[in-house]
Amino acid sequence: MVGWGRKTPALCARVLAEKHGLPFISVEDGFLRSFGLGVTGARALSVVVDDLGIYFDARSPSRLEQLLEKGDFGAELIRDAERALELLRSDHLTKYNTGTDVPPGTFAPGVPRVLVVDQTAGDASIAGGLAAADSFARMLDAAVTENPGAEVWIKTHPDVLAGKREGCLGGARARSDVRWISEDWHPHSLLAHFDRVYVVSSQMGLDALIAGRPVTCFGVPFYSGWGLTDDRVTCERRTARRSLIELIAAAYLLYPRYLDPETGGAGDFFQVARFIRRQKAVRAGFPKRVFCVGFEFWKRRYVRPFLPADEVRFSRSVAALARSDVTEKDVLLCWSAPSPELLECAETMGIPLWRMEDGLYRSVGLGSDLIRPMSLVVDKRGLYFDPRGPSDLEQLLDAGCFTPEELERAREVRELILRHGLTKYNIEPREPVSWPSGGRPVVLVPGQVEDDASIMYGCESVRTNLGLLEAARAACPEAFIVFKPHPDVASGNRRGYAPEATALRHADLIETRASVVSCIEASDAVHTMSSMAGFEALLRGKRVVVYGRPFYAGWGLTEDRLSIPRRTRKLTLEELVAGALLRYPLYWDWELKGFTSCEVVLRRLIEERDALAATGELERLRTGWLRRQGRKIRALLAGLRSVA
Repeated sequence: MVGWGRKTPALCARVLAEKHGLPFISVEDGFLRSFGLGVTGARALSVVVDDLGIYFDARSPSRLEQLLEKGDFGAELIRDAERALELLRSDHLTKYNTGTDVPPGTFAPGVPRVLVVDQTAGDASIAGGLAAADSFARMLDAAVTENPGAEVWIKTHPDVLAGKREGCLGGARARSDVRWISEDWHPHSLLAHFDRVYVVSSQMGLDALIAGRPVTCFGVPFYSGWGLTDDRVTCERRTARRSLIELIAAAYLLYPRYLDPETGGAGDFFQVARFIRRQKAVRAGFPKRVFCVGFEFWKRRYVRPFLPADEVRFSRSVAALARSDVTEKDVLLCWSAPSPELLECAETMGIPLWRMEDGLYRSVGLGSDLIRPMSLVVDKRGLYFDPRGPSDLEQLLDAGCFTPEELERAREVRELILRHGLTKYNIEPREPVSWPSGGRPVVLVPGQVEDDASIMYGCESVRTNLGLLEAARAACPEAFIVFKPHPDVASGNRRGYAPEATALRHADLIETRASVVSCIEASDAVHTMSSMAGFEALLRGKRVVVYGRPFYAGWGLTEDRLSIPRRTRKLTLEELVAGALLRYPLYWDWELKGFTSCEVVLRRLIEERDALAATGELERLRTGWLRRQGRKIRALLAGLRSVA
């Protein structure tokens, strides 16, 4: 029998286990659980599995208690624990990793200050910690009495702040000798302003020990009784004396089980720590409020997870935006290239205008079919496909310094893409092609959506699919030219259709079935305006001739028909991949509900595409017009519900 913690269903399961002579196992959240609260839906990345007791219930032994009482901590484990403690401190890692930094000036410097930590009423760790509701009142009285001249502050539990629970010290609101913290500040940021911490059984006492603060316990949490805390309630079973490093080894490395956020399999502390660091790093790049302008209803619910701001608002028009309470501390965000009206509005208000667009490896299925993305880019300067001005990607490629580790990752990412034939949309069948070239060199001409911004802003004399075919034939009169229409154009969703008879005046063959990857692999060279196929051809070591100004041109890797004066650096292919695929996009894991790495999204695309191919759904995704319209209607309705 397995039960979660000490909740009523778990207690019932425990009774049944005893009645029938069955083993009983307790499961609970680990101490490095997630990026976000469980009550708000954040997925757990660690749990503890205890067949003896549970760590927060000192009424009986637990596996964690036995590890600390009798465990043998070898040199390698201690080294890992020291590394874990360093990460806990440097990355400010906690159980939930929520909260903002304390604003400067909130606490006066040089004032002695004591923190009293409240908990949610009825928390199982209170009774399990040999405490009761009146323990909190006694703790508060002791904090005031034992620290004359010091400010005493009460920290409200995050679940109480979120309106999910009630606290144990609510009755102390009328007291004039204490102060309250009702903001959701990060524990490490808060603890930096306090000299001493009082808890009953809160895990914030562990955070305080990690932060180097003395801790007084009015209950018996798992970290008390080992000589690290001032204990007002004792547990006679705990006789060993442990260092903080040994406590970290037991609580963070030995006792919990972790999920590897990269693979979904069994993981470890350090993998989860890296995942949480990534969430923090992405969030740090966003303001508190983002105003999104001109996003279609269906797109709003798909882009919202990619925007880790405290508040995200959607305005249907520039006029509606002008009536809102937007301030200079906020950011405006538009999809793709902004309209002149929006540019003028942002300049008048003095507010930064960011752009959003699909990532380079987006999904299994077309964006125009309302398939949700796994990758988007948010660019604070411009956009990667708009060469009229600099973009974050261009700046990154022109001035970025890539570490040896990144370049090795880039090489591995390139190999993964090549091995599995990945593309931006991944819907075309992967099969070898054999064209009757008669021994002539094969030139692939990938079609594009002709009103695509990369063509409108980055091309000059060659701006249409027919114009590109003419240019390719003029440059390669003896070549066997294959024209590959764009998937969005072939599906009827976008503009750029080239009549077959007209296209065949310049091309020898029109390929409509094989994937663009298969076409690239069967070609000697690719001629393109600004297609992603040019980048995919570079990955495969093909000669690429460019008639526009795509993001991958101008770095010495392509034959460029137009100049790009801003791009002065010569890049290796690994540097281009590192900038364009590892650093620039945002990758989102829809299952884990968190930002992830390029490698994870590529593997997800492979798994999803291959699973759909095995059932025949991939073919229907590509050719089933009526099914696509049905998906669009469902996505639109879902988008309307999310707005409502």
